[in-house]
Amino acid sequence: MTLPLHLLPTDALAGRGVGDVVVLDGPEGRHAATVRRTRVGEHLLLTDGDGLRIEAEVVSVGSGTLDLRVVSVTSDPEPSPRLVLVQALAKNDRDDQAIEAATECGVDEVVPWQASRSVVQWRAERGEKAWRKWDAVLVAATKQSRRTRRPVLAPVVSSAELGSRIASAAAAFVLHEDARMPLAGVTLPASGDVVVVVGPEGGISPDELAAFETAGAVPVRLGNTVLRSSSAGPAALAVLSAMSRWR
Repeated sequence: MTLPLHLLPTDALAGRGVGDVVVLDGPEGRHAATVRRTRVGEHLLLTDGDGLRIEAEVVSVGSGTLDLRVVSVTSDPEPSPRLVLVQALAKNDRDDQAIEAATECGVDEVVPWQASRSVVQWRAERGEKAWRKWDAVLVAATKQSRRTRRPVLAPVVSSAELGSRIASAAAAFVLHEDARMPLAGVTLPASGDVVVVVGPEGGISPDELAAFETAGAVPVRLGNTVLRSSSAGPAALAVLSAMSRWR
């Protein structure tokens, strides 16, 4: 069974070597000691979210804290190309579901998009709260899927800003039900950002689609069915990961 993984700040793990002792406290320590009832002798994985992978053995358990002895230290390389999901804001937490599954499928960066047809609006304090919620979803999904690299969460972008992001990418694909080219038939670049754009429930507007194509994006389809905004992105990422990483 895969070892449970705990995500810690970089300074908590920096410079740690085999034989060193790491103290797991705070929310992560309480979860391990109180919820999981971790025992002495068990092994855990620790990461800084930037590729560091530390396996450690529990040497003592306190009230909400664990002392761990480092057994091994490795570093997972950054994937290339990078997979970037642009997820339009959606209602009923469908965007939360999308980015959670996308993390499990290997996304490297998530970009919230305020599309013209998005019912949900991120403004002022509400927008900041929603952004923090997305970030918490990514952290939880990172730990659940045992990833040592957590996805980057970019600031929310407008359609104009997204056009600029598409123009600078190595490749960009817009999921669209009227597209003729299947995503499974595209050729991926060896490096750089591969951007996948998922629209809101009402779809991507013709003006937005035209602007994205002008910026260099290619409209693609996943199959003969229409997927919800919560499932389209993860499905596309699974296709791209199967083409480039899951081999």
